Amino acid sequence: MTTNLITVPVDLGDRSYEVLVGPGARTALAAVLPNDVGRVAVITQSNIGVEVEPGVENRTLTIADGEAAKTLATVGELCSELARWGFSRRDLIVAVGGGVVTDVAGFTAASYHRGIRFISVPTTLLGQIDAAIGGKTGVNLAEGKNLVGAFWQPTAVLCDTDTLSSLPPADYRAGMGELAKYHFLGGGRLDELPLPERVAASVRIKAEVVAADEREGGRRAILNYGHTLAHALETAGRYGLRHGEAVAIGLVYAAEVAHALGRIDADAVAEHRRVVAGYDLATTLPAGSDPEELVDLFSRDKKALDGVTLVLDGPNGVEPVTGIDRQVLLAAMEPLR
Repeated sequence: MTTNLITVPVDLGDRSYEVLVGPGARTALAAVLPNDVGRVAVITQSNIGVEVEPGVENRTLTIADGEAAKTLATVGELCSELARWGFSRRDLIVAVGGGVVTDVAGFTAASYHRGIRFISVPTTLLGQIDAAIGGKTGVNLAEGKNLVGAFWQPTAVLCDTDTLSSLPPADYRAGMGELAKYHFLGGGRLDELPLPERVAASVRIKAEVVAADEREGGRRAILNYGHTLAHALETAGRYGLRHGEAVAIGLVYAAEVAHALGRIDADAVAEHRRVVAGYDLATTLPAGSDPEELVDLFSRDKKALDGVTLVLDGPNGVEPVTGIDRQVLLAAMEPLR
């Protein structure tokens, strides 16, 4: 086990756990495995190419590549495989992969036998700073992203920054979209930190928010900064955007909406554009985007409790804002076209 890891606690009482960040973190798997675990099911995808050694009897279960794997059918197939193996509550799932694997494996763990333990080994930047932290799991429906899921906390998370070096440049850059979000949630100039410290700082921010609001009843909603437009772009589905790329555009859009509502000034909008562009990410809508369609999709978002809700920057920091007029939402898209 490597010893130069940064430890970030996620304080949730009797369900607290630690996130280990740094080069070689995945080699700590056997050390963080609970002593009573009998068998481990490693859930991954064929294109991940990252191996782990649990130190106990284990099998690898492979799901399809890409976002198409995030379905109830995939979860059902995994549960059937576990049942045929005789998997019990004494056993444990290890998720090795990006956000898709984390969401699917976590939801499988939450569902099988009404809940078994799991450990996440996120192998993408997006997974390490967002998807693997906080216990949100789920799958997509044809009607939208992440509409079926559960809050189910892991036993541990191992963010091995060595795995990021093999990511295709486009995938790495897409992860920067979520990283950009943390600049505006208290992270400051994260781009000036070494990579392991940058990841750990983002994890620390998310861990603090999750500890204060585990089930997104209030403060945790700020983690959705930039996500309302992002999810609409992804649901529209014609643009080939990665999640982080969509979030980056969503951050700029959220800044434009906040400016239109008088919550922030033009300098704050410019800072959003500077951060996003600094990560080599787009600050405009994809060609062919239909603003009317995108705003219609906002109402399907899980945060749409009392009319359209967006998480926006403002004098009190980032917070949810409800009941935004449709014409404001449409007009704020114009600077992104």
